[in-house]
Amino acid sequence: MRLSKLAAVIVATISFSGLTACGGGSNSSGPAPTPTPTPTGPSWQPGVFASASSLEAKCESPRTGIDPFTGQQYPDGAGSSLEEKLWLRSWTNETYLWYDEVDDNNPANYSVLGYFDQLKTTATTPSGTPKDNFHFYQPTDEYNELTQSGVASGYGFDWEFVRNTSPRELVVRFAEPGSPADLAGIPRGASVKLVNGIDFVNTNSSTDIDALNDALFPADNGTTTSFVFELVNGDELAVDVTSADVQVSPVQHVQVLDTPAGRTGYFQFNTFIRTAQYDLIDAFDGFIDENVTELVIDLRYNGGGLLALASQLSYMVAGPAQTNNAYFETLQFNDKSPNRDPVTGNVIQPTPFYSNEIDYNAGRLLSAVLPSLSLTRVFVLTTGSSCSASESVINALRGIDVEVVQIGSTTCGKPYGFYPTDNCGTTYFSIQFQGINYKGFGDYADGFIPTETPNYGYEVPGCAVDDDFSHPLGDPAEGMLSTALAYAETGSCPQPVNPAPVSPDAVNAQSSESSLAIENPFTLKERLILQNKINEPIVTEQE
Repeated sequence: MRLSKLAAVIVATISFSGLTACGGGSNSSGPAPTPTPTPTGPSWQPGVFASASSLEAKCESPRTGIDPFTGQQYPDGAGSSLEEKLWLRSWTNETYLWYDEVDDNNPANYSVLGYFDQLKTTATTPSGTPKDNFHFYQPTDEYNELTQSGVASGYGFDWEFVRNTSPRELVVRFAEPGSPADLAGIPRGASVKLVNGIDFVNTNSSTDIDALNDALFPADNGTTTSFVFELVNGDELAVDVTSADVQVSPVQHVQVLDTPAGRTGYFQFNTFIRTAQYDLIDAFDGFIDENVTELVIDLRYNGGGLLALASQLSYMVAGPAQTNNAYFETLQFNDKSPNRDPVTGNVIQPTPFYSNEIDYNAGRLLSAVLPSLSLTRVFVLTTGSSCSASESVINALRGIDVEVVQIGSTTCGKPYGFYPTDNCGTTYFSIQFQGINYKGFGDYADGFIPTETPNYGYEVPGCAVDDDFSHPLGDPAEGMLSTALAYAETGSCPQPVNPAPVSPDAVNAQSSESSLAIENPFTLKERLILQNKINEPIVTEQE
């Protein structure tokens, strides 16, 4: 809801006149003083906040022309970096979930992006980790390209950053289908040893590190890099790979397995983006045709995305009877907005279990009904990269008493979300809401934990299992999937159960301070897509 514009300019005019005496003598006390210029724009006053709407789109470097993603004129007007910072400050004060935990620092001491970086809480969770680990920004054109088209430039590797300082370890999780990495035949579990002849594992030369970063993550298409990998069987694979545009395939390895527990569906689901909707529909149509009675959803590398798509997936699992008169999730905003969404201005309404297809471009529910399996139990495979909307699926299904069995390791812990907000060409992501399921539970800031004997709401029945890089994803012998299949048959974890490993993200957090660390440019990408619960309102009237 837009607020009225705040008057930002105050003009004061001061006149001075000299006095002249007769006979040529002067009673003037000297030249008139130069008046102090009155500010002609907004300024920072501690504790005083203009409305964000009065400051938006006032840009130091305004964009011009037509936005190719919206087809509309860019909204930018001439402004200043101070106005951009004051907009961030007011927008945070109005919409940030923990606005009252943000220090009101002078924006003059920061760049625009540096100022945004510190507009967040410094509080921690019960485990001692930062409460807000998801505060970031991205150039708007890059964000739109990635989220709307599903196209990114690169080789097509999805990497596991096991260790980014010497001795380094970078392992292939999987290659996007049809990508340069896939066409080169580089399998899951391959570990990087040499890059353009440089010892990736051991070098401690800053020049080498710069060259490695440039080669591993090229800025442009058409960059050819020579790799030497060590495969899981100990063999070496030397291959040249050329960067290109890579189409993201969110749904992979859809299959039906004959198991002692019955016909079991499996699919790898990597990201909740718009293009995934019809891939999910095709998968569930196939599961219905194949009379699937058990389902394994591989969310180990999926940290979230569109909340509405998570709702659709949950409906396709649970079906109409279990979701009837229940909701997928409701959102809680800051205490300034107990009943009304501070971003849209709408009265807060729970997100339903969407049972229909959605036109995501128009934000409208369609008439076509989604397929559904109407399962009372579902298996989810997770790691520390399972985040946000993936966690919402777990939480929402548990909220309607669908039995969720978690296999793998603790999820990332993000019951929070935000509305990506563009101002002056940068899209900002600042936590604005927390998701609560139908039973009122949403306290899993330290993640969902697979546990054989759960005692707390964030502990989920299941088994702690390592991510197994020695088998392809979807292979019934792969560690997590084989454990899920065994649990489906026996109702308990097979013994012995491997302990879940330390999250690679935790390793990187400790080692990335070194100037000799391999950079992980996918961090922002993962936060944009994988660690993002995006709430895009859907018009529920059917067409």
